[in-house]
Amino acid sequence: MAAAVTAAVVNPGTAAAIDQVPCNNNEFVRIEIHHSLWPPRETYWCFANGGEVTWSSSQWWVTQIWTGNNRVQWFGDGRWQPAQPINKWTVFGWPNHPGGVRINGIRIV
Repeated sequence: MAAAVTAAVVNPGTAAAIDQVPCNNNEFVRIEIHHSLWPPRETYWCFANGGEVTWSSSQWWVTQIWTGNNRVQWFGDGRWQPAQPINKWTVFGWPNHPGGVRINGIRIV
């Protein structure tokens, strides 16, 4: 699954300093994510450094975002959300959507 992010398409004109990193530091952004076509299991992807990354598959669903020492937005429904980035040290979820919401990117601002 890491290959999916490694092959991600970074939007032109944006800072591409964001990196996928091992999930071994609480200061990193951590997203709990699953693919709709694979056996149901949660996977964690972690990111560091400011910037954004998007991926072309529309089959990824996020159930939780941990922001760590970062302000974060996710890309879904054709826009970066929420309009005001999620604050540092926040666990963000969607209690009304237990299967998560579709995600196509992550941004550290």
